[in-house]
Amino acid sequence: MQYDLSRPSATSPDSEYSLSIEEVAERYSNAGHPRTSRSIQRYCAKGHLDCRRIETQFGEKYLISPASVATHIAYIEEVRPIGTGHDMPRHVAPAIAQADTSEAAKSIAPTSPDPSRQDAAASRYVERLEGENEFLRKQVSVKDDQIKDLTERARETNHLIGGLQKMLTPLLGRGGERNGSAGPGQMS
Repeated sequence: MQYDLSRPSATSPDSEYSLSIEEVAERYSNAGHPRTSRSIQRYCAKGHLDCRRIETQFGEKYLISPASVATHIAYIEEVRPIGTGHDMPRHVAPAIAQADTSEAAKSIAPTSPDPSRQDAAASRYVERLEGENEFLRKQVSVKDDQIKDLTERARETNHLIGGLQKMLTPLLGRGGERNGSAGPGQMS
């Protein structure tokens, strides 16, 4: 089954698609923009290059239009940033170049860190840590007071429960009995 992913063109005959991927890679290299075979296949799949995809005995193969390769190379050269390489210096007018260098000399930042700023930052950091320590100490003190109060309440509660047990024992008729044990002749 053949899948044709190329852009349809009513005026372009199939004989116009004459370049293989390797030949296209060579044209990109000669133009100063080397590309891998995989990149060229992606260009074909995305429609950047006008091509036909054909079935062969060993799989599929792209045949590419030479005009679309030339158009794409021209596009790459048009959008390529100029002067970013080390081998191509940027030309600047002398008056502008002098103005740029004088401004650059005025705004050169120091290369060593400013110790006074570091000391100020460290003192703020220490001050903050000391404040946090004081806050945490106050919290611990409050928690200790709460624990002491709760322990006292638990002691008072136990004392009240003991008093209630002494008062209720004669009323329930169990006199000296404990733990629900029945004496002789009584049922438990």
